[in-house]
Amino acid sequence: MASHTAEPATSDTRTTVTSAAVLDAALTLFAQRGYHGTALSQVAEALGIRTPSLYNHMRSKQELLQTIVAGTTAGVLQDFEAAVEGVSDPVERLRRATRVYALRHATHRREALIVNRDTPSLDEPARSEQQEQRRKHEHALRAIIAEGVAGGAMSVESPALASFAIREMCVSIARWFREDGPFSAEQVADQYSRFALQIAGAR
Repeated sequence: MASHTAEPATSDTRTTVTSAAVLDAALTLFAQRGYHGTALSQVAEALGIRTPSLYNHMRSKQELLQTIVAGTTAGVLQDFEAAVEGVSDPVERLRRATRVYALRHATHRREALIVNRDTPSLDEPARSEQQEQRRKHEHALRAIIAEGVAGGAMSVESPALASFAIREMCVSIARWFREDGPFSAEQVADQYSRFALQIAGAR
């Protein structure tokens, strides 16, 4: 998205807005109200500019959603790959993979809420592309559990169900976690990684 100086919000007050600020405002409003529940006029109002000024920074509301979802799903895969790189033990890989996934849902709550609720609102082909990226993460997590079961390091009847349970458990963090709560993001991530090992029957 291009970055330009926005038009004046009033005849005597000039508001400078960046593309990053537009995206941040959209993140907050989409997370609070949903993609379909948010109008571009509300994004503009949050920034103190006129709605036409938004088009200096984006082509459409759909582009904002695509940017949010694509960036978030890419980040999840990058987190996963970095967490498990060079680790041979499937139990430790599962612990690390779950910890980083839980941590992302505690520290990127707005993005997580939007991706898990509003990805179906993407236009094609973006919707299918992003759903495929999300499946890559699910399949990679499932493969760790399947490897652990095959090698006797884990004991669970269905690696697919265990993977689903772990992912859904982590996704829920975005709905309830608060920075001023009794646990830090790191503490939650550590505990959830231990829960994941229990779900997978790690020995």
